[in-house]
Amino acid sequence: MTTLAPTLSTRYFPRVAEWLRDLFLIVAGSLVVAALAQVKIPLPFSPVPITGQTFGVLLVGAALGSKRGAAALGLYFAQGAVGLPFFAGGASGWTIISGATGGYLIGFILAAYVTGLLAERGLERSARTSFIPFLVGTLIIYACGAAWLTVLLGSFSKAIALGVAPFIIGDVIKLIAAALSLPVAWKLVK
Repeated sequence: MTTLAPTLSTRYFPRVAEWLRDLFLIVAGSLVVAALAQVKIPLPFSPVPITGQTFGVLLVGAALGSKRGAAALGLYFAQGAVGLPFFAGGASGWTIISGATGGYLIGFILAAYVTGLLAERGLERSARTSFIPFLVGTLIIYACGAAWLTVLLGSFSKAIALGVAPFIIGDVIKLIAAALSLPVAWKLVK
């Protein structure tokens, strides 16, 4: 019996601890994005508001890595879909997902995965390449959001004018803020 105890503890319990840590980080990542989504500035000329979500998506993806980052944003999406007030300004439900911001919400999951994947490859660790993961993540969010807006508005040019162009300056600021915040996020993850 005593010979089994060390085998069981070293074989199974570290995996359980690692799984629980991953679960905690995924839930925490979804809550970070949900909190940042409450920062909402409506634009009178656009169906898409300015929010803190993209900052959270980029930071969570880079800090947690591809799989945990995508899982955190997938959980965020599911939490908002089932009615938790996690989307921009406390909104939730399928009407938001099928509305003007639905493409962005889907893009968040893909952006977190790709940003995390690029971070895992070390691109954010060099001053020369540090903005690449965040820029690519932002472009993915734009592409998904604009594609869905094109379907809803019936015009690609309107989708770009209302769903991309007004956000470029703010997203550059968020991109820089995410890059500057990443070392702090790594310390919290470790």
